[in-house]
Amino acid sequence: SPAAQQPSSPAAQQPSSPHCAGADLGHSPDTLIQRQQELLAVIRQIAPEVASDQQIDFDRLKTLLGQERIAPEQEHYELSWAGKAAARREIQKTTSATLLPAPGNPAHAPHMLIEGENLEVLRVLQKSYYGKVKMIYIDPPYNTGNDSFVYPDDYTETLEGYQRRTGERDASGFLNKQSLWKKNSKENGHYHSVWLSMMYPRLYLARNLLSDDGVIFISIDDNEAANLKLVCDEIFGEESFVAHFPWRKRTAKSDVPFGVSSDYESVLAYARNSEFVASVKGKERKYFETDDFPGRPWRVHDLTKQTTASERPNSFFTLKDPKTGKEYPANPLRTWAVTQETFQEYYDVGKIVFPDDYDFLDIKNPVMRYFKDDDMEKTGDRFGRISVSTRLPDSVGMSLNGTKEITELFEGKIFDFPKPSSLIQFFVEILHDKNALILDFFAGSGTTMQAVMELNLEDGGSRQCICVQIPEKLEENTEAYKAGYRSIADITRARIDKVIEKLKAEQPEKTQDLACAQFTLAPSNFKQWRSNVDAQALREQLEMFQQAEKTAPQAIDTQTAMLAELLLKMGLGALGVQAISKAKTVAGVTVHRVLLENERQLWLCFEPYHDALKDEIAQARPAQVVMLNSCFVGDKADEQLANLQLELQGLDIGLTVI
Repeated sequence: SPAAQQPSSPAAQQPSSPHCAGADLGHSPDTLIQRQQELLAVIRQIAPEVASDQQIDFDRLKTLLGQERIAPEQEHYELSWAGKAAARREIQKTTSATLLPAPGNPAHAPHMLIEGENLEVLRVLQKSYYGKVKMIYIDPPYNTGNDSFVYPDDYTETLEGYQRRTGERDASGFLNKQSLWKKNSKENGHYHSVWLSMMYPRLYLARNLLSDDGVIFISIDDNEAANLKLVCDEIFGEESFVAHFPWRKRTAKSDVPFGVSSDYESVLAYARNSEFVASVKGKERKYFETDDFPGRPWRVHDLTKQTTASERPNSFFTLKDPKTGKEYPANPLRTWAVTQETFQEYYDVGKIVFPDDYDFLDIKNPVMRYFKDDDMEKTGDRFGRISVSTRLPDSVGMSLNGTKEITELFEGKIFDFPKPSSLIQFFVEILHDKNALILDFFAGSGTTMQAVMELNLEDGGSRQCICVQIPEKLEENTEAYKAGYRSIADITRARIDKVIEKLKAEQPEKTQDLACAQFTLAPSNFKQWRSNVDAQALREQLEMFQQAEKTAPQAIDTQTAMLAELLLKMGLGALGVQAISKAKTVAGVTVHRVLLENERQLWLCFEPYHDALKDEIAQARPAQVVMLNSCFVGDKADEQLANLQLELQGLDIGLTVI
């Protein structure tokens, strides 16, 4: 990595803080700009004649596509609702927020629980997890009229503005978004609109996180199933619709509207693109090995087809065994799978087997022969993976199974209508990826985390799971509140801890590394640069940015917080995944070492610098070093920094100064 250019004065640090050469570490990426760049790149590749100077000639593009105006310009097919424009603007917002690691987090936890508002968390995750998530499962609010999810998606709304908009009062000058959740009553004139406005930006940002072969599964009931399908068609594309899985949640009830019991919910699945393919594992096939086909194991399958003689007249004929002369007439209701013209071709290459060919075969009619090497070429394994049916197996369970599961963990019913972990395990299993990264940003009680942990133990997988849950307050009359829990996130955290404890007790030899790191959505540890200020404020800001961090970094907890933020914003993931070990003292300075993909290291130092550290860095040869501007103190601070830059540059060691 090239060495970062250290500015001669703080004025060069204006774009943001923290910063490094060529990268903005202060805010999350602008997802709309990313999307635009992707689209431009694709268009320039396949239709360069319509792209020029980063602009698209839409008239030329329409001509190329052969489109003609079929309706007035203001009329076109789309899902629209009150507030859609504002929901789209949410996509363009960036954040300077970070994830604050909990004290005592394990050093190498494979799983993460994040407590915080999920839209903001999705923004925070963009830099490190863009295009890396194999599967997302969410169970969002169903908009039944009793769900608590409606709140403004603007952290900076003032008390005055909030009171003017809602007529409600709050003691704080600026409102915490987490306190604004309230029920979306069906009497609300924009009942469906507010739900769509809540879902739209979250689904859009979630799509960014999916890998090219990734997929999202969304549980929903009839209240918003139709709207969810339309909004997903817009975000993911109609062509990316995978399936609608009906899930049976209960047996029929008697006291229901119209006398019809709604016993099913839906799970909608959308792929990132056509690279996603699901399959289920079939039974292991039985192959035969015979002398006439040495080294080519084979199996047999029915040679008939479920078509009538009138439908396939060319396949309605009598098969004759060339060796024995025996005849086998076709069934008028189930014809042969080959035509009379292709029979000889199939027979010549050994694809037709007659009853008299092998003594060990108990067959009465001719069958088709399939070779194992052909099966391997088609399916990639000996299990003969087959397509997934939208009819879910009974083994996925119903709501009562989910309730029983969590009741046994907590020794009481503290959460309503949790999904059974077996349902989510089914969707994880059809990915056939034991190293998949799984995300659930409506975590609820933490069912997804339990499903991933248990499946890993079952099949030896090393899947990772990220769960996100807002600390939504519990009502005081609930069993969970009486049991000592104050928010949904408290339940999520407790369930994960209980599952880990249970699995470690059951299989201690396989669960030594089983752990979940906990994080909380929090403000940045670094000061944010403001460009729209007058000259006096600018001078004050330049002085303030002699130290970019908000708090003196001597405390190890402060260093851990800054380390987690920098790793996230440098695209290296969350703390605990890449860290080699606990912080190490090098030449009297605390050094945090992070393993990079090229087997080299990233060093991060937040304490005062002295020349002995330079020698240690030169000897260890990390790929890059990150330090704070405030690390360089005293009369010779500038000279120390300049010398360090020159020496590291000569050793091809990158230097980022924040």
